Amino acid sequence: MTANLQWTPDQSELADLELLLSGAFHPLTGFLGHDDLHEVEAHGALADGTPWPAPVTLRVPGAQAGDRITLLDPEGAALAVLTVTESGHDGLVAGPLEALGAAEHGPFARLRRSPDAVRKELAGRPTLAVTMRGPLDDLSTQEIIAVAEELDATVLLLPLAYGEGGPALVRAALKAREKLPEGTLVVSVPLAPREDKEIDLELREHVATAYGAAEHLAGPEPVTLPGPPHRRGLVVFFTGLSGSGKSTIARGLRDALLELGGRTVTYLDGDVVRHLLSKGLTFSKSDRDLNIRRIGFVATEAARHGGLAICAPIAPYAATRAEVRESVESVGADFLLVHVSTPLEECERRDRKGLYAKARAGEIPEFTGVSDPYEEPDDADLAIDTTHISIEAAVSRVLDTLRSGGWVR
Repeated sequence: MTANLQWTPDQSELADLELLLSGAFHPLTGFLGHDDLHEVEAHGALADGTPWPAPVTLRVPGAQAGDRITLLDPEGAALAVLTVTESGHDGLVAGPLEALGAAEHGPFARLRRSPDAVRKELAGRPTLAVTMRGPLDDLSTQEIIAVAEELDATVLLLPLAYGEGGPALVRAALKAREKLPEGTLVVSVPLAPREDKEIDLELREHVATAYGAAEHLAGPEPVTLPGPPHRRGLVVFFTGLSGSGKSTIARGLRDALLELGGRTVTYLDGDVVRHLLSKGLTFSKSDRDLNIRRIGFVATEAARHGGLAICAPIAPYAATRAEVRESVESVGADFLLVHVSTPLEECERRDRKGLYAKARAGEIPEFTGVSDPYEEPDDADLAIDTTHISIEAAVSRVLDTLRSGGWVR
């Protein structure tokens, strides 16, 4: 039975979708199916022998052949419809794409132009394309000028504007244009980087060719110099059973940091979030995951701008905690997972809210530690059992960790 579905791809899949729809990934017209994917990974070519360097895939869990999937951007705007002709057990889907509208969101949207539009403006003139993952230094600028003069070519700067650093890269390209020959074009291309540098370079060459380049130069790789820890965003994420002491430690840490000063602190307690940000959610697994994702989103936004966020939900599931860690680290911030590892027996003995008693009596379904599992983290940066230590001592342990890591001076 076929279905009409909606799906928001992840960041790299959205970037690939935009390039598929614009024609920048010519000759691809859709995400790769099983045969093409196997040949690309094994031999760097599609199943018909056409050279292609990198997997371009989409995962939609549960989709079946015949389904029509409307692909949305993060703001809910419909970008395309995918008719699934092939689906795998791993969630990979393939099939023809029908564009619903050009991507118009984000900074410098006006500079995201299709290859056809750029080729039309170039009108057959010899073109030197420069793909940029980082700003151009003086040496690179001089090389571009020399090659362009030798070829009598128009210069086309293609800043590969992906992720948080995208707008800064486009600004760098516009600044570099001032030093390059008159008529230099700047076109923003949201090409997600590939881990293998050689494959990434090959893909950049394919994109440059799609835009009409006779020659391609790869600009210098970005040099990332992270700021000192006390200037970077940080999320301190407490996890533990109800009654473990995590909220009390988190509040104590917040108070200590506010007394010290020097950091902007955002505090996201599990119970407070439940009453406000997640009001109306149940305690089913899907709603618990959604609650943690919401907390993670707010914490990520705080850390994105250099703030320090303290979160204290139960967060029983490892996969959802990992999602939050990935979200925080994707914006260049740090993530510290604190497992308040107080045993269930001690938490139940305290039972300040009477929740365990109600859960044992069947009055609270799906209660963590009683009728629903708690997946203890194996990736915690710090573990604290509050059975035999005071809250003040526990707060000091977390604060000492922040000091030793350089997050607090």
